[in-house]
Amino acid sequence: MFHAPFIHAHNGFNLYGVYERSKDLAAEKYPSIKTYRSLDAMLADENIDLVVVNTPNATHYEFAKKALQAGKHIIVEKPFTIDINEGEELVALAKQQNKIVSVYHNRRWDSDFLTVKKVVDNAMLGDVVEAEIHFDRFKEELSPKTHKETPGPGTGALYDLGSHLIDQAIQLFGMPEAVFGDIAIMRPVSKVDDYFEVIFYYPSKRVRLKGTYVARETVPSYIIHGSKGSFLKSRADVQETSLQAFKIPGGNDWGIEPETEKGLLHTEYKGKIIKENITTEKGNYMNYYDSVYNAITKNIQPVVTAEDGLNVIKIIKAAFTSNEEKRIVRL
Repeated sequence: MFHAPFIHAHNGFNLYGVYERSKDLAAEKYPSIKTYRSLDAMLADENIDLVVVNTPNATHYEFAKKALQAGKHIIVEKPFTIDINEGEELVALAKQQNKIVSVYHNRRWDSDFLTVKKVVDNAMLGDVVEAEIHFDRFKEELSPKTHKETPGPGTGALYDLGSHLIDQAIQLFGMPEAVFGDIAIMRPVSKVDDYFEVIFYYPSKRVRLKGTYVARETVPSYIIHGSKGSFLKSRADVQETSLQAFKIPGGNDWGIEPETEKGLLHTEYKGKIIKENITTEKGNYMNYYDSVYNAITKNIQPVVTAEDGLNVIKIIKAAFTSNEEKRIVRL
């Protein structure tokens, strides 16, 4: 859902093949696609330049390593890997093979996040002193994707939803000095963590990241307080919903939020007190694929690097250590 539509629509890519073990679902949607019954057969095809690893979290390292060893550029779905040492090995292998590795932190191109980033980057709130970023859902039932609900390496809400929030926080404020994690199971049916709160410690600010599956009524997903004012914004990017409805990426109306989801800006900016709802930026995950295309064809660094993905894993691991030992963990 998140990769094939953009590759198919992008002028620089050819959606060539898919590794599908037993069914032909990809070919039903993309009749010209080539279906491989084994990973080795796909990786042996010299026509393939780029491999997207879009599989259960625990398999990212194994498949990404094989693809790099086969001389392919790779995109790895978030989270990059389960453990830090796996990520470090892939970073080193990519350099050895002279191949591009990018992690699919697509939420950098959410309309809501782009709007928040514009407000923060333009110092419209003065010096940010406190921020909250939420990814809240209400799901009484378990996901039909059983690999997400079965206890094991890389499962649970922090690896899943938390990866997005951690990457967004780093983009806004940089790597923290230390983290504190509170991770739990709240739903009686759940066997993996479905709640987390992670606090980032900086010298002059605190950033709180929260995710839960038991929020029927949500608060603003972005709450940013600065020395001059505040900005509140809902999580309202429409791209995932559009993709679920099988809409083709592109067009003037792609990634545009409803007018009702404008963020509230209340601040003093350039000597004037402002309290108004501001227009949301346009979201577009195609910008991610533009970056990867330019990285491969022009040999430049992609916008989302393997090191970016590794930093997210470092924070996730620190948060789990913090939760287990009930202490702040320095990075």
